[in-house]
Amino acid sequence: MNNREMKSNMLLMLTAAIWGFAFVAQRVGMQYVGAFTFNGVRFALGSISLIPLIIYFKNKKTAEQPEETASASALIPGIIAGSVLFFGASLQQAGLAYTTAGKAAFITGLYIVLVPLLGIFLKQRVGLNTWLGVVLAVSGLYFLSVNEDFTIAFGDLLEIIGAFFWAVHILVIDYFTKKVDALRLSCAQFAMCSALSIITALIFEDISVSGLSQAAIPILYGGLLSVGVAYTLQVVAQKHAKPSHAAIILSMEAVFAALGGALLLKENMGVRGYLGCALMFAGMLLTQVNFFEKKESAEYKA
Repeated sequence: MNNREMKSNMLLMLTAAIWGFAFVAQRVGMQYVGAFTFNGVRFALGSISLIPLIIYFKNKKTAEQPEETASASALIPGIIAGSVLFFGASLQQAGLAYTTAGKAAFITGLYIVLVPLLGIFLKQRVGLNTWLGVVLAVSGLYFLSVNEDFTIAFGDLLEIIGAFFWAVHILVIDYFTKKVDALRLSCAQFAMCSALSIITALIFEDISVSGLSQAAIPILYGGLLSVGVAYTLQVVAQKHAKPSHAAIILSMEAVFAALGGALLLKENMGVRGYLGCALMFAGMLLTQVNFFEKKESAEYKA
């Protein structure tokens, strides 16, 4: 591993840490504002924070897709992706009112396992490592969320449903980023998610200035650090990092969330819960790395 790759991996680890501790910020923010209010403001800040990046990279557009075309073409994909993001983020945020930051992060991380499974419907091949990863992840979910009377806590259930929307969101983003500029798409989807969240909040929640002021730090962390800064770090780092390495490092998000919950919120999942987390994490890693292939893809040989 050369110095460039080492620096990229360190930036990716920092990104995972920022995203992991965001679960703590989200849980703290729920003490002062509703789930939809929190997400509405958070994603609005996130969308705005990407505008400087869009301006910076605007001169690097490909000759095939002029700036005007890229801007227009990102609108509809942004609306679609933002709508899916709205459901995933809403379920995640609502679930955090009833479960721990660590649990929410590991259950949300199930999307890593679900994405290749959903790919079956798109006629994508699923390898042996994926099926083994699914077995480990489901076993871990049982230890983490299923109680002795074989019931699942309401907050965990919301996170599980949300994981399916996160998986669909990954597939939607994967489809559209091949057609439109990734930064513009992200900005548009965050704006759409924010708009849907604010509209829902106006209908179902009481929005107060005092509540927003008390939740200011968690909201700023979630909007600016988790979206603006972390997204920028990811974009920069992944230019020189192997995709397989990047996926593994970013999986550490759940570990940082559990660590943050334990240190800052005094959360304790018990031996059974931590065993479930370990099994789920192993399943996530196994899904992303094919140990059964004898050699890496040719794209990494250069």
